[in-house]
Order: sequence, then structure tokens, then C-alpha cells
Amino acid sequence: MSEIKDRLVGGLFKENPTFVLLLGMCPTLAVTTSAINGLGMGLTTMVVLTLSNAIISALRKVIPDRVRIPAFIVVIASFVTIIEFLMKGFLPSLNAALGIYIPLIVVNCIILGRAESYASKNGVINSIFDGIGMGLGFTMALTIIGAVRELLGAGEVFAIRIMPASYVPVRIFIMAPGAFFVLAALTAAMNKIRFSLEAKGKKAEAAKFGSGCVDLDCANCADAGTCNHKFIDTDAVPGESLEEGAKRREAEKEEAKKEVKEEAKAEENSSDSSEETQDTASEEKEDK
Repeated sequence: MSEIKDRLVGGLFKENPTFVLLLGMCPTLAVTTSAINGLGMGLTTMVVLTLSNAIISALRKVIPDRVRIPAFIVVIASFVTIIEFLMKGFLPSLNAALGIYIPLIVVNCIILGRAESYASKNGVINSIFDGIGMGLGFTMALTIIGAVRELLGAGEVFAIRIMPASYVPVRIFIMAPGAFFVLAALTAAMNKIRFSLEAKGKKAEAAKFGSGCVDLDCANCADAGTCNHKFIDTDAVPGESLEEGAKRREAEKEEAKKEVKEEAKAEENSSDSSEETQDTASEEKEDK
């Protein structure tokens, strides 16, 4: 369950394909002239990404390594073709608005990248949730960008009037330059939120271990020599978490205490035996 949760949350925030990884910029900049276009493109990509991840993961031990990329493209293209036919039959207006960018999902670096880096190396269930998480993150990003551009450029969101009648639309936001402006502003905002959350997490971790250190980098800390609450020991085990390190150090302390007690007890026993030997020798001497 933790892996599934990580895949869902990671796609939305930590590894958001648009705001963090900056992947799929072509459809992001081209189709987000309105919120409905962004939502449609995001959901279409999510469906293709989830289905292709599932099939590629299921066939990961069958597909030869030398032809894995062509095999991935064939799987992805099959699902894109099915989705395109369905959209032409049931959502012709959205299909016309997205245009050439529906077939271009085949070469979308998000889908091919997840197939190569995750689906081809992990199980089917985890790969499905990875596709859902990354797809939701892409959908969220495109919908937000489209909503902001539509709001500023037309005064509407999902074709619903939001701005007052006196509002003069800034048409540049529904043109090509507006996509860059909005993407840059939202990416900066996303990074600000992400960095603040990471800083809070570090502070919480530091408070848990009773230290005021936030950077958790003793190797480059000027006060590392005088600090009594080091996070990183010189003998730290690679890949060891803070909690594991604390438990390991506590166990080492207990083991050291036991060794000291055993040594003291052994010395006491040896001194007692030596005293008994001396007493016996003195008694034998007196008898003689």
C-alpha cells in the first residue's frame, strides 16, 4: 500500500510531469487555451499511460531487451488509435480542438519515459497506479494552466463567465506567449510550495531527534564539532535512515554497557579466585 500511495502522491506533487519534471511541454503549451482542452488532453493521456503501463509491465519478461523501445511504441500506438476513434465518435468537438496532439501522444515523452523507467521494471499493479498518478498530475497541471489562461484571456473558466462584465480580457494569455508566462508562474509557485513542505518535513524530523538542525548535513555544518545531536555519523551505514541510525546507536550503547558489566564481573571473579588461592597457600605454609 505504501508503494501505491507513493506512486499516486509522487505523480501529483513530488514528480509532477509538468511542474517538476518539465515533460510533455509541446501539448502543455499548445492545447491549454481553455480549461476543457487541458482536462480532455490530460485525461486522454492518463488513460493511454495507465493501459500501456499495465501491458508493458505484464510483458516485461517477454519483450526482448534489444527491441523494447519499438515494442513500447507499438503498445502505446495501439491504445492511442483506440482512444482517437472513440473521441471521434463520441467527442468530436474535443477531438477537433485537440487536433494533431491526440496522435502525437504516441511519442509523448511522459508515456515512453514511464514505460522505460518504471513499467518495464515493476509489477502490473504498481505500474497501473504509477500511470494513474502521473496521468492525474499531468491532467491537474494542464487543467490549471488552461483555467488560468482562459480566465485572464477570456474572463471565463469552462465556458462559465467568472470576471465581471467590465473586465477587459488580456488576449495575449490565450495566445502562444501567454502559455509561457502562465507555465513559468505556476512552476515557480509549485516549486515554492514544494520547497516549503520539504523544509517543514526537515524541521519536524529535526524536532523528533531533539536538535535544531534543519539542513541535516553535518558533513558541511560549521557547528558539527560541537553539536551533541549529530544526524550523520562518520560510521553511518549507507542508505540508513535517521530512525534506523538512532536505533542502531542505541543498540550499540546497550551492547557497550553489557560488555563493561561483563568485564567488571570477570575482573571481580578473577580477583576473588586469586585471593582464595593466596589464602590456601598461606594456610598450607602455616601447617608445614
